[in-house]
Amino acid sequence: TWVTGVQTCALPIFDLQAAEDRKKQRQEAAQLEVLRNAEDIKWLLSSKRGRRIVFRLLQDAGVYRSSFNTNALQMSFNEGNRNAGLMLLAVITEHASERYAEMIEESKQ
Repeated sequence: TWVTGVQTCALPIFDLQAAEDRKKQRQEAAQLEVLRNAEDIKWLLSSKRGRRIVFRLLQDAGVYRSSFNTNALQMSFNEGNRNAGLMLLAVITEHASERYAEMIEESKQ
């Protein structure tokens, strides 16, 4: 609105309690997702079939081999795949390290 030739704008009044509540809800949702992901990986690795699937995914991602290639684009592609595999491996070792050891032993058979 214009008041005596000066433009003013109505600033929103921030509801600090509502902002804190939303922040707390987001944090709780993130914690729930972490727990759910941990339980999912434990479930997947609880069976021999699941461990075989995960081991194949890690192998296909190139976790157990070098991503080096003389072609820079191919090497970047390989390293991207390997990075995805390493992220999966990090989740496995954090939440189900005993199953990872079991998976490695089974892969040697």
